[in-house]
Amino acid sequence: MDKLDSRILEALQSDFPLSEEPYEIIARKLQIPCAQLWKRVQSLMDEGVIRRIGASLDSSKLGYCSTLAAVGISKDKIEYAAEVIGRFPEVTHSYLRNDKFNIWFTIIAADNKRIEHILEHIRTSLTLDNSQILNLPMKRLFKLNARFKVIT
Repeated sequence: MDKLDSRILEALQSDFPLSEEPYEIIARKLQIPCAQLWKRVQSLMDEGVIRRIGASLDSSKLGYCSTLAAVGISKDKIEYAAEVIGRFPEVTHSYLRNDKFNIWFTIIAADNKRIEHILEHIRTSLTLDNSQILNLPMKRLFKLNARFKVIT
């Protein structure tokens, strides 16, 4: 990943144009040909750097439920655990932490029953005790403007 890829990632995360041709607008901002932008975006998607490009909607206003969850898993099972967690389209993102609970992820689902079903499936698939999985539903909303910055 080079500096142009970093600039592309920043542009995709901030002020994505609502237009019939958003990539043309982004390419102009970055002062590169649209074909080059598109080729790089495709490459970043193929490499798994970009998982999805889409709108971020307020799920609670749409009637959905969400939770922050975490599992405590041994280091030798982290890859498998990430694969199990990632099977669910309701998991919006996950990240690794150096802590007792080392894989954290968010779930947005139609209702709490579905969230509980997903967490139970994850727990049993990873043969975890109840004490090795956390379900931390939102009590109060704190909206952060989270942007990922690539340092090259």
